[in-house]
Amino acid sequence: MDNNNDNNQIQNAKPKIKNENEMKNLEKKEPNTFEIKVHKSILSSRSPFFNEFLRDRDQINKIFLNQFNKKEMESILSYIYYGNISFDNQENLIQLLEISIYFKLNLLKEIIQKKISNSINYSNFFQFLFQNRNLNSNEIEIKCFELINQNFSQIQNNENLFNLTKEEIIKFIQFKQEKKEIFQFDFFQFLDNWIEKRIRKKKIQAKIKENDKKIKLFESENQNLKQENQKKEIEIEKKDKILKQKDEEIQNLKLSFEKEIEKEKQKIKENQKEESNQNENQNQIQIQNENENQNQNQNQNQNENENENENQNQNQNQNENENENENQNQNKLLKIFSDSEIITENEYAKKLQEWINNNDFFSKMKKGFSAKRDGFNSKNWHKAVDGKGKTLVIIKTKDNFIFGGFTQVGFNGNKGRINDSNAFIFSLRNDKGDRKPEKFTIKQGKEGNAIYYNLSYGPIFGCKYKSYFYLINIYYYN
Repeated sequence: MDNNNDNNQIQNAKPKIKNENEMKNLEKKEPNTFEIKVHKSILSSRSPFFNEFLRDRDQINKIFLNQFNKKEMESILSYIYYGNISFDNQENLIQLLEISIYFKLNLLKEIIQKKISNSINYSNFFQFLFQNRNLNSNEIEIKCFELINQNFSQIQNNENLFNLTKEEIIKFIQFKQEKKEIFQFDFFQFLDNWIEKRIRKKKIQAKIKENDKKIKLFESENQNLKQENQKKEIEIEKKDKILKQKDEEIQNLKLSFEKEIEKEKQKIKENQKEESNQNENQNQIQIQNENENQNQNQNQNQNENENENENQNQNQNQNENENENENQNQNKLLKIFSDSEIITENEYAKKLQEWINNNDFFSKMKKGFSAKRDGFNSKNWHKAVDGKGKTLVIIKTKDNFIFGGFTQVGFNGNKGRINDSNAFIFSLRNDKGDRKPEKFTIKQGKEGNAIYYNLSYGPIFGCKYKSYFYLINIYYYN
């Protein structure tokens, strides 16, 4: 049940982490994170980014990244582990290139750049050129410049062409110079139009800034006026509240005085009634007490004689009940396992009841699977036991060993290891019979590996198992 010490976990949160406390704080802030289990040694050997990041972080087993979604991380990890990368979705090529640059995967970067350059055409070269601004891929930029150069006469009035930056225009001119191409008149005409639009755009932006300043000044003045008005309104409201409170206090005082006067009148009347009633009750109580004392003396004598007879009968009944309870408990335990070919001795049934310590389980327990009846077949076993909750497994080998296991959670149909802190395995008898029945609980901290679920196998407790079984009985809680 040991965990691999090389396992790390990647989660989508901030990448720079100094200690475990920072990681716990990030987990609280990012409730919708996803988690992928990875191996530190593989990441460090394949990616310079992870090699630098994990070099001085031996105690940290979680990496938090928020730049990429789960699908993108699974795709890049597939490449790091197996060298496989999917290019089914052309729209994600730029994102994959960005990831390869971020993780310093130079070989993957070259492959994606070639894939992108091959997919660039007349209909999408502007899109790739603008997306490349943050990536600075020379190969993508040259491919886009080639298409601009080839189709310049058709696109010279295209709005996207006028959205080129100053740096991109300079690079395009250098590109043409390197190819030793002559600049045509339409290119110079485009440059004039591009410069005019840039100047016009700057003027518009300057006007927008001026208008924004005026709007902000106007808004600040309005806010000041509003604040002054609000202060005045608040002062008026405070004065009104004070006046109302004083009026209410005066009215409340009047009401309280009137109520107190009425209460005092009622108390005087009640006290007079109580005094008269008390005198009458005292006389009646004295008469009743005298009669009761006479009756009690007579009853005491009768009760003493009856109690002596009852004590003698109770002692006899207790001895008889104790003997009957012992016989009933032994018969009940054997009845619970009446359909078992393995548990035939009362000592073993008692031990199982003591270890499981759940009378409700034994009262509702049903035999779901028997290897002798249903055969040594994992599918039949899973069909009988999956999803039934608490499960007791009892196994008898050809060498007359009797052992098994119990799980509080049960086998739920999800492949992999299952957490169960109450699970245990046990041994009832070995071939020589020289060892007493024994219970083995799970190690602290290993509860996550308590049981293992796989359709191809039968019941698995812990990590190791053997298949030298002769008889198997499975009981589940219904």
